[in-house]
Amino acid sequence: MYLSSCCEKHCTMTTSAAGPVAAHEIPGRLGRAVAGLPPTSFFLVSAVFHYLGPSLAVLLFAHVDVLGVAWLRIASAAVAFALWRRPWRQWDRTTGSGRRVLLGLGVVLAAMNSLFYLAADRLPLSTVGAIEFLGTVVLAVAGARTRRNLLALALAVGGVAALTDVRLTGQPLGFVFAFANCAGFMLYVILGHWIANTETGAATGITTGPMSGIDQLGASMLIAAVAATPFGIAGALPAFTHPTWLLWGIGVGVCSSVIPYVTDQLAMARLPRATFALMLALLPAAATITGVVVLAQVPTLQDLLGVGLVIAGVAVHDDGPPGGQPSGQARALRLAFDG
Repeated sequence: MYLSSCCEKHCTMTTSAAGPVAAHEIPGRLGRAVAGLPPTSFFLVSAVFHYLGPSLAVLLFAHVDVLGVAWLRIASAAVAFALWRRPWRQWDRTTGSGRRVLLGLGVVLAAMNSLFYLAADRLPLSTVGAIEFLGTVVLAVAGARTRRNLLALALAVGGVAALTDVRLTGQPLGFVFAFANCAGFMLYVILGHWIANTETGAATGITTGPMSGIDQLGASMLIAAVAATPFGIAGALPAFTHPTWLLWGIGVGVCSSVIPYVTDQLAMARLPRATFALMLALLPAAATITGVVVLAQVPTLQDLLGVGLVIAGVAVHDDGPPGGQPSGQARALRLAFDG
């Protein structure tokens, strides 16, 4: 779900000792106001909305098919990005390999969001969130096999084992969807690393800094909406006959796929990577708290142990030195897309 801890070059290019993003990178009065906010505020907003949206989606499952809710989320986010950023302009500014990345990211977003909802329909939100972030640690270990990352992997795997132990026999399909979503999240991080390191239109000054990543993300979201339509539109049709359900679905899209993604880009532009990775560890906890408050999903002691171990693993993991070479997966992906 995040363009997260693999954003090495992007973070080093836009983070300074003073920290703030230049106001010209986010045009207008709103941009100047945003540039003056502390960077942690972006992440905290993202953390709240990242699981608030899915929790609202789970409540909507009682009225609309799961894949229909996923389509409403993706389509409404695509419309929001289209109205705000007109991201189709990115297509003309992007090279052939860049276009393939945007296409790949769009397909991954469609699959990942749908798998997340299929898992959340069967498992507590805290469990799905913890399994999702196992991918972050696996990518870190693959990119840098240090003792610290091996410890992080052991903690995260132990946490996931504790979470799956009590429910695997009752909801095996839910765990299939959860781990498939985790795999999609790993691809999302790798592709997100690409767009976080790519500025389009830099030579002309059209799009630079964190807004470049937002525009490319918006273009991928349009592609995701097209990719999700064949298997999601039928399930979403009942919402079009109930205005309240439709507005609910739009709210899910804004909460899940617009606010968190935009604030993530702004946070990554100003927070050192190590700080961002540490704050990322708070997200499984945010999923647990949101599940309790919104869905009344009270975790057991074993659930809390599992989530705690995953949080420790995400906090401990290390992506390597700032400005270093991309991970093995990222290098392989670049070669694949560059042909």
